[in-house]
This record gives sequence, structure tokens and C-alpha cells, in this order.
Amino acid sequence: MSTKEAIARLDAAVSALGDVDVSGWSDDTLKDQLSELSTALVALDTVLSRVADGIRARGLRVEEPVAA
Repeated sequence: MSTKEAIARLDAAVSALGDVDVSGWSDDTLKDQLSELSTALVALDTVLSRVADGIRARGLRVEEPVAA
């Protein structure tokens, strides 16, 4: 996968996750989906940690962008 494609896929994932707002879900819906949500969130955390660790292993820092 090219660098541009990887960044585009990360941007798409961020965009998709930005649309998730559980505050509007009923408690019953949230409870019904909690197992699937937990699985997805743990998997996402694992992958993001792996990418960040790979960056840090090369002596670089993962930093928050400075607001313009």
C-alpha cells in the first residue's frame, strides 16, 4: 500500500468514527451493542497503538497538530 493510500484510509477511518455519536442511542440500544462496540474499540486501540509504537521506535514523536 502506498503512503498516500495509507493516509487516505486513516483519514476515512477518522471520518467514519467522527460520525459515531452514542449520546443519541437509547440505553437499551447501547447495552445491546456494547459487546460489538467494545470489540471494535479494543481492536482500534490495538491497531493505533501499533502504528504509534512503530513511529516512536524510529525515534519520532506522535504529536497533536497545532491549531491554526
